Amino acid sequence: MISINSLTVSFGGFTLLDSIDFHISENDKIGLVGKNGAGKSTVMKLICGLQSPTSGSIDKPNDIRIGYLPQIMDHHKGRTVMEEALTAFDQVNAIQEELDAIGVTLASRTDYESESYMNLISRMNDLSDALAFFHSEPPEVLAEKTLLGLGFKDTDFGRKTETFSQGWNMRIELAKILLSDPDVLLLDEPTNHLDIESIEWLEDYLKNRKGSLLLVSHDRKFLDNVTNRTVEIMLGHIHDYKVPYSQYVELRKERLSQQTAAYENQQRMIEKTEDFINRFRYKPTKSNQVQSRIKQLEKLDRIEIDETDNVRLTVKFPPAPRAGDIVFKASGITVGYPGKVVFSDADIEVKRGEKVALIGRNGEGKTTLMRVVAGELEPLKGEAKIGYNVSLGYYAQNQEDILDQKLTVWETLDNIAVGDIRTKLRDILAQFLFRGEDIDKKVSILSGGERARLGMAKFMLQPYNLLALDEPTNHMDIKSKEILKQALKAYDGTLIVVSHDRDFLDGLVDKMYEFRDGRVKEHLGGVSDFLEKRKIENLRELERRFGSATANPVASEAAKAGSGTSKEKAREDFEKRRNESKEIARLKRRVEFLESEIGKIEEKMKEIEKVLSNPGKDDDILELTRTYLEHKRELDHKTAEWESLMEKLDE
Repeated sequence: MISINSLTVSFGGFTLLDSIDFHISENDKIGLVGKNGAGKSTVMKLICGLQSPTSGSIDKPNDIRIGYLPQIMDHHKGRTVMEEALTAFDQVNAIQEELDAIGVTLASRTDYESESYMNLISRMNDLSDALAFFHSEPPEVLAEKTLLGLGFKDTDFGRKTETFSQGWNMRIELAKILLSDPDVLLLDEPTNHLDIESIEWLEDYLKNRKGSLLLVSHDRKFLDNVTNRTVEIMLGHIHDYKVPYSQYVELRKERLSQQTAAYENQQRMIEKTEDFINRFRYKPTKSNQVQSRIKQLEKLDRIEIDETDNVRLTVKFPPAPRAGDIVFKASGITVGYPGKVVFSDADIEVKRGEKVALIGRNGEGKTTLMRVVAGELEPLKGEAKIGYNVSLGYYAQNQEDILDQKLTVWETLDNIAVGDIRTKLRDILAQFLFRGEDIDKKVSILSGGERARLGMAKFMLQPYNLLALDEPTNHMDIKSKEILKQALKAYDGTLIVVSHDRDFLDGLVDKMYEFRDGRVKEHLGGVSDFLEKRKIENLRELERRFGSATANPVASEAAKAGSGTSKEKAREDFEKRRNESKEIARLKRRVEFLESEIGKIEEKMKEIEKVLSNPGKDDDILELTRTYLEHKRELDHKTAEWESLMEKLDE
């Protein structure tokens, strides 16, 4: 469908992409990964034609429809949310007009066997299929479902787009792209401005959608659940893996390990050969052997180890001084701003050593509560107070406003550091990837990721016993987020965190406060259990709203069960059937994958068998045999797994 051929992008003597090649096929769902600045967004702009390469080409069909969501975009004004979303269906009118024109043309033609007549028939069928999709439901219903899935409420549909923040306008643009149903979706960090529930909705939508997808995301769980292929950009080159992100991490580690082992073995062989040549070079009785070894080295295909970018964060928080048993307590608080109450009558208690997440849709009050904890905002009613001997470290979401734009990276820390910590500033900055000339950069020219790292570095200057972190992983790549997560798990103080990253929260927090419809509710346990329950509630709500014909069939079954038995029994039965259904679907997907892989391996083995049956003079029999045996081991392993899964499905 789309072919990237020997693509190079250079500027100012620096090569960002160095002769890369890969292909996007129909129904490929690709995760494009790499560190910040590796060139992921550039690849998307090149495919869309918004940027030109230094050399190379991108081949794509002329009639292909591409939907592109950049990280930063212009937003339209003057329409309501619903009116703007419905502009996605403008193409329906164009399709209908072309279909009508073809009908008029065909009515006047009699050359039924001609190629041009058949081409018109084919085009008419394609257009009819396209209209069938749009007419499956009224545009207003499709738009309403999509907007609700992305977090809008009924009361938002009539509001003008300019009354919403940039993040909410991004959701409108995303809704328009999804409703337009392009052949290829290019999504650059689509989860940046979404809350957890909207991310899960988008995840389900993309999993079930037909068509190609190229996705840039720093959300590991999102990548795992949506993609079936991972393309890594590292130091200007790409590595293509036909698996989701977590499997790619393991395969990449294995590939580099094998490559390193092969390289070391070859280096030992070269060293021994060169030693033999040097020892016996001038001995006439060994001259033939020496010449043979020299030719052997000249013909040797030397193994090279792929360059890797191993620069990463090394975060370790200082030990936390002891605080009182209650670190933060709010009783019956109502919080908001003049003329607007955000949430009311909330009771919140955070004890020493707890790791607590604040979750819920954007705009429900999570950041507002953080401001109360930090002492920046007083409740309108009720009482909120910090506990005894609490030292608070507050990481705000708006780092652009918190950090002084006029200072350098070094001055930002140097101006607030006191005592012995001043001697460790370079080490602290190095932990957060500020090395050499980087420490002299002005804050005003730092990227979003660099500002996030600098804000986090400030926490190293004082031993806080309460960390209040508002979206700390925004702009961080996957590796950096994992390192920060492990550092927070090891932190012996108290943590309050706002995040929409499920993978980051999973295993980190043990209590949550959910902000929803002006109320705050406590949930004990992990984030996965909470989200599963919330998804079930949302499915039931969709069924009530749109009817059984458009609701999830599993949810419909649960609703029927509830009418004949107790609600608790119905819920248990529903969850059991739902989990069984999900497990069967997972097993079937794995079986299909294994069958495809087994077929590929068998083809490779047949090709090697052909060569081995009639080898040429340049064929390396030992290498071919080794490769054949590796394929055989992999085939046996995958076949055994396939047989095991088939037995489970037959039970």
